[in-house]
Amino acid sequence: MTLRPGARLGIDVGRARVGVSRCDPSAILAVPVETVARDADGDEDIRRILELAAEHEVIELVVGNPLSLSGTSTASTDDAVAFAERLAAAGAAVRLVDERMSTVSAQQALRSAGKSSRKQRPIIDQAAAVIILQHAIDAERASGTAPGRTISADEGL
Repeated sequence: MTLRPGARLGIDVGRARVGVSRCDPSAILAVPVETVARDADGDEDIRRILELAAEHEVIELVVGNPLSLSGTSTASTDDAVAFAERLAAAGAAVRLVDERMSTVSAQQALRSAGKSSRKQRPIIDQAAAVIILQHAIDAERASGTAPGRTISADEGL
């Protein structure tokens, strides 16, 4: 199957922090980039992510959609979708993908690597963003179609 060429950013939206990952232009491997503090009163978090997108010349932002295990929306789902809509409204190409269990998987991977819970905190969001992005590019490679759904700029308006 074919994969759309181009680098992407993976975004794990949390209440306090946003984990950011990226993949190479061939979309082979996702790696951590940084953790961005959420800005409840402004758009510094959006601005920083857009800067990273420009710096890495990405074709899209892949935002994790944290559905419940049964597939229903939660408060975290609503928050992530609203964040994705803000990114799209700022001009970014945004794709929303299922991210069930990404943070749990990231915690398990970090624990397996010997990182204590206290040492995980600064990097857990980045690790979850890596899992979200890697899953999305692997799914696209396997199916030949882009994963998730596109968020349009006017969706949240």
